[in-house]
Amino acid sequence: MTTRRQFLSTAAGSTALVGLAAGVPDYLLAACHQTIAEKTDRILVVIQLSGGNDGINTVIPYADPEYYKNRFTLAVGKNAVQKIDDHCGFHPSMSGFAKLLEENRIAVINGVGYPNPNRSHFDSMDLWHTAHRRNVQTPTGWLGRFFDQQKTKARDLPGVHLGREDQPLALAGEKVHVPTMQSLDDFRLRLGNRRQLKKLMEDNVKVKRDKNNELLTFVQANTVSAIQTSSRVEEILGKYKTKAQYPQTGLGRKLATVAQLIGSNLKTNVYYVTLDGFDTHANQAQAHAGLLTELSDAVKTFMDDLKDQGNDKRTLAFVFSEFGRRVRENASHGTDHGAAAPAFMISGSIQSGTHGKYPSLTDLLEDDLKHNVDYRSLYATILEKWFKTKSKPILGKQYKTMKLFS
Repeated sequence: MTTRRQFLSTAAGSTALVGLAAGVPDYLLAACHQTIAEKTDRILVVIQLSGGNDGINTVIPYADPEYYKNRFTLAVGKNAVQKIDDHCGFHPSMSGFAKLLEENRIAVINGVGYPNPNRSHFDSMDLWHTAHRRNVQTPTGWLGRFFDQQKTKARDLPGVHLGREDQPLALAGEKVHVPTMQSLDDFRLRLGNRRQLKKLMEDNVKVKRDKNNELLTFVQANTVSAIQTSSRVEEILGKYKTKAQYPQTGLGRKLATVAQLIGSNLKTNVYYVTLDGFDTHANQAQAHAGLLTELSDAVKTFMDDLKDQGNDKRTLAFVFSEFGRRVRENASHGTDHGAAAPAFMISGSIQSGTHGKYPSLTDLLEDDLKHNVDYRSLYATILEKWFKTKSKPILGKQYKTMKLFS
């Protein structure tokens, strides 16, 4: 048998481990300590639309003449709109969302915003992430505080941020660290073709150690973690089957990965992804239509995939943007920073249809739509009605919840 000294010597010389600390990410070690999630465990998938989505051309008030007066080149014709009700409808590029509505799987929440709106991308997104005003300094986000409040083991992995972007402040907690990953490959222990090294690792971690030697105990425990998690990911990659044909877009690939992780039944409650490009100040029509197609098609495929898995009723997708756009089109055939905009919640357990009154296009606040729903009411609804946890300690105040879930 290979000796302990030979094992440690071989491992130390391998770039696969790099001392077990640098070569194996913390979340790789953490994931293996998770228990398999029960089918009743709730999941939240946050989809952030960065840049300020034009809500007026997303959920279009086609029955309001003021829409056509203010959108002289960007207006979508009544016959092209995919109708939600007698007043508003989806942009024609959002066939996926329209189908989700037909299937009673999407809630459209109109007029979401906050008092004294801020048109700065950074400041407004900071408000959405922290659920606090700018004069309240906090290094934590609303989801990070949710993680901190849960009674989870130190090595549990309650959330994952998927993408190349900076990790959203919404996920920052005091006690819990949430990893950022670009793909499932980030979870894999890269041993290459060194099967002998892996065999040595597997054999040697089984050897009884001196319990008084804390260093060897730590090395053994973390090596077991790395091997088990890597094997788990290999199993996911090798055995995961789906009929879903995801769009080959950035969001499509992200949600495909999220679906794989949900399908593996890891005990992760929150997944966070971003779709950027919504700052449409000029020549908006084509670019915005493309973004809405990417969003709509990817989310529809994702929800169909989860339904095939049997996970659509315990998964909630929440779509938001930091603010909407002005009512009136600008001189560059685009729209400028605004305030209130629609948000979306998609699930097999949703009260489908429209919620909240569509804001008036004439009763404005500094040329912006007035909000009818405080975004923190959506957070309170997610926390209390979806995750069954108290929202006041997380949000700092008790906000009214909405009847969104069946």
